[in-house]
Amino acid sequence: MASSAIEKFTGGAPLVNKNSDERGDISTPIIEMTPTFPPLESTYGNRAKYDEHYIAMEDGPNDDSDQPQAHEDVISISSSVLTAEGLADPLGFFIICFVVLIGDMNRGVLFPVMWPLVQELGGNSVWLGYAVGAFSFGRIIASPGLGKWSIERGYTKTLLLSTSIMFIGCLFFAQVHRIGSLLFLVFSQITMGIGSATLGVTRAYVAEITATRQRTTYIAWLTAVQYGGFTVTPFFGSLFMYLLQDRKYELGLITIDKYSAPAYFMSFLCIITFVFLITGFRERCRSKPEQKKKSKTIMQRDDAANTITWFGLTTYNAALIGCMLLNVSTKGSIGAFETMGISYAQSHFGLSAATAGTIVSMNGVIGVFSLLSMGCIGRVLTDVQMIIGGITVCALGIIGFSPLHSVEDGAENAVWKYVVGILMIYGVGYPIGHTAVIGLFSKGEREHIVIQRFFRG
Repeated sequence: MASSAIEKFTGGAPLVNKNSDERGDISTPIIEMTPTFPPLESTYGNRAKYDEHYIAMEDGPNDDSDQPQAHEDVISISSSVLTAEGLADPLGFFIICFVVLIGDMNRGVLFPVMWPLVQELGGNSVWLGYAVGAFSFGRIIASPGLGKWSIERGYTKTLLLSTSIMFIGCLFFAQVHRIGSLLFLVFSQITMGIGSATLGVTRAYVAEITATRQRTTYIAWLTAVQYGGFTVTPFFGSLFMYLLQDRKYELGLITIDKYSAPAYFMSFLCIITFVFLITGFRERCRSKPEQKKKSKTIMQRDDAANTITWFGLTTYNAALIGCMLLNVSTKGSIGAFETMGISYAQSHFGLSAATAGTIVSMNGVIGVFSLLSMGCIGRVLTDVQMIIGGITVCALGIIGFSPLHSVEDGAENAVWKYVVGILMIYGVGYPIGHTAVIGLFSKGEREHIVIQRFFRG
């Protein structure tokens, strides 16, 4: 009876226990993965590597049946990637979260520092826009390349490369005040942006190790980590500015002050991430699956997705473009506050950079809790409802700032207005609305890495 139930659950596919050579000896029910694209000359397909650095994952029988395996700890894609519940690789998920964390901590920790540094170097709000935009520019230009690299060379090499570039960028930023060049500031921001351009890769990895029905929840957790890195860690930048306000320490060629200390702190975290990737991260590669006949349900769904709309695009492509536009709108609002948030707090509320950074951090913590509650919210609201609700709340927070005048014009704006506006944007609207957009997109069963690298850009 138990055997027939398992066969029904798995569609009659044999089960393989990684700790046994006998088929059928496994205690956890599993299901098979929908075949994905296997590019040539990549870690996918028949060219998948079998050595101590890789764990081969198979959708079905390997075409290269005569190819020996280098070790016994080989996990099939059925049991390691698409399990009935939970994560296939908890340690890998943790390391991916750490990679995402430091990627956005580069923005968060340096958030309170950026505007005072630009002013110290003789720049204005225009140069501040250049510096903040340079980070995103680095991400855009590097994201497609790193996505392609992850397909051809694997996740581990891609993440090691990006972390190394991020480390170099942090060292560059630490020398900006010493060199005294705004152009060098922009260059260091581009370098750090290139190093953190793996969001599409990390989300594709998470999509690969989670069951479809739980994907929004795990994407929300990953986004909570990313969001916390951006919105909560400004506290560290504010702390460095407070402790080193009028202090400077010379350690040989290293100068530690309120501008360089956050960058050296981030360099240290890059080293820790590098160690995690080398010692604990397990590569994932996929062997080419056998072509299987599609079920009637899948064929009906594909037919609906390939239906041509009245404006000439397929339904699938139209939905993809819609998700991209929603991504641009939500990310654009946060990008505007990332650029002008500190300057606006000073000019319209008379707040210091450290105080404004602390307020953003406090509301960022609320945003993280909102993201961690996405699983519960998802039981009540659909992805579309969360998108509409989140964007509406975010828009109301932005509209609340529009009628305010600057302190220079004699306005006395209450600080609570700044706190409530940031709460609506950072604490509720953006985290829920944007994460629902990402979750909705990631539920598609097409090539995650190829599309997500452009989606994240």
